[in-house]
Amino acid sequence: MAKTTVSEEKIREAIAFHGHWCPGLATGIRVAELALKEIGKAEDEDIVAVAESDTCAVDAIQVLTGCTVGKGNLILLGIGKMGFSFYRRRDGRAIRIVGRPPKPGEGPDEYRTLQAKSNNEGLTETEASRFEALRQERGRRILEADLDELFEIKEPIRPVPPHAPMKRSLTCAECGESVMETKARLSDGRTLCPDCFDREILRA
Repeated sequence: MAKTTVSEEKIREAIAFHGHWCPGLATGIRVAELALKEIGKAEDEDIVAVAESDTCAVDAIQVLTGCTVGKGNLILLGIGKMGFSFYRRRDGRAIRIVGRPPKPGEGPDEYRTLQAKSNNEGLTETEASRFEALRQERGRRILEADLDELFEIKEPIRPVPPHAPMKRSLTCAECGESVMETKARLSDGRTLCPDCFDREILRA
């Protein structure tokens, strides 16, 4: 772990939060490291992050940067791209960190083969042990790589997100549960939560 500037203590904190060590978490640690260097740490909501995938990396970003889903300054797009944008509201500074694609000629390796088998049909005990060893090694390599080998820094492709809205709650006329005003739906003059609205549409 010679290359990363993130302390062992912070790495352990990220692992504890996430629940296990994996290459995705290692990637998130390095994304956070670069974001902290370029943008700084979010003390409240001055810095906002947008993650384009809901991967393991997001947990490390939450632990290390101070941008969190619950606070509303970490937004998940879920579009399947390894891109993370960070915005500093007070001066407009913004970057987009993008994972570099595999180099030309790099085909599926043993790790990818075992990962696919794990997802689809399961691994034998021997294969599972080998896969875990490869996961550990892959994560270690990510922590030891130069940041510019892992990522490109680009301009964000989206404007800075607005502050998290603080809206009142309404009562759904169907289920009687509270729903945020901005998420409520109106149907035949009745206020409905999204679930009840969808069920009403299906019944129509």
